[in-house]
Order: sequence, then C-alpha cells, then structure tokens
Amino acid sequence: MRYIFRKKSDINYRKADIQPIGESIQALLKAYKLQGKLSEVNLIQSWGRIMGKPIAMKTKELYFRDQKLFVRLDSAPLKHELNMSKSKVIEILNRDAGAEVVKDVVFL
Repeated sequence: MRYIFRKKSDINYRKADIQPIGESIQALLKAYKLQGKLSEVNLIQSWGRIMGKPIAMKTKELYFRDQKLFVRLDSAPLKHELNMSKSKVIEILNRDAGAEVVKDVVFL
C-alpha cells in the first residue's frame, strides 16, 4: 500500500469558497441588473403598509416607468393633497426601499 502526503498549502479547502446565501443572491441580482426592478416590485407590494390603509383603499393602480411611480387614485381631493406633499411621499418611499428607487411620483 502506498501513502501520498500533501503539503497543507496544496490542499484545496472548500471552506474558502463558501459565502453566505444573501451575498450570493445580491451578487447575482447585481450581475443581471435586477436589483432596481426588484426594489420597484417590493415598493408596489408594500404600498398599503407604507402609505396607510385609507390611501391604499383609494388607489386603483400602481406602476413604474423610468423610475417614476404612477399612482391612479379614485379621489380627486386625495390626489390634490398628495400632489401638494409629493416630495414627502418620495422621501418616505425611498426611505422604506433603502435606496433611491423613486425619482418622481405622478398622481393620476
């Protein structure tokens, strides 16, 4: 029987290649440039939680186009009120997203 001895430096340690799954997913999203789209989808899904139930109930449709959030509302007074505080709405949405996802909001 023959024994083969290797130096410690010659052994390929698998542990050196291990990284947390969160970091792997973030790298994948960055490589395929999907992080922005994922942030937009998360923002639309959490609209009711961010803006509150009364505003969410008056909202008919939400969609993004070129970092602009388009919000279709049922109520004209609410649309006017939100237009008056547009910068505050953008700040709240971006703070919740953790990045600058929304550059402008258009209330329809």
